[in-house]
Amino acid sequence: MTLVTDLTSRKAATEAPLIDPLAERWSPRAFDPEAVVESEQLRTILEAARWAPSANNSQPWRFIVARRGTAAFASLHGAMAGFNKEWADSAAVLIVNIAETVDAEGRPRPWARYDLGQAVAHLTVQAQHEGLHTHQMGGFDAQAIHEAFGLDERHEVVSITTIGALGDVDRLSDVLREREVAPRQRKPLADFVTVGE
Repeated sequence: MTLVTDLTSRKAATEAPLIDPLAERWSPRAFDPEAVVESEQLRTILEAARWAPSANNSQPWRFIVARRGTAAFASLHGAMAGFNKEWADSAAVLIVNIAETVDAEGRPRPWARYDLGQAVAHLTVQAQHEGLHTHQMGGFDAQAIHEAFGLDERHEVVSITTIGALGDVDRLSDVLREREVAPRQRKPLADFVTVGE
């Protein structure tokens, strides 16, 4: 396996041309622990999520935004599991991605998770366009997050997004560094696309 040494550009070898923020997006673990995401930049990233499509325009996404150095950030970092806890404290921002699975009248929102996923994808692409990087995480204690932020049963913590600037890969453990510099790979389109005739 050939390892990548220049992590500043890991543009994907796509089968069709993509816009740069999609082709250049990847999920680093080495974030710069001194970098700051400016307020206007963060607002723009969240605005991209705001304009994602959703079923019946229900917009069932909710976000908890925590900057490095705050009590909220420390609480989220404490709720992380395994490897995530090892590296995520260097990110500039943590965003908890929450699906409102039941509306205010008690009616189920069956597409809430899907809609949240679209909002997070929009957020991710906008962050890449802004010159930042993101990494999505699923390893965390959802109940601890519920308790820390007073969430009710209508709200499901689905994932956490880290946002920041690239950092020094040599600060990672050997296991994480190996993952960080490994070549990017995707299945070919033919493996998962069926075109009806």
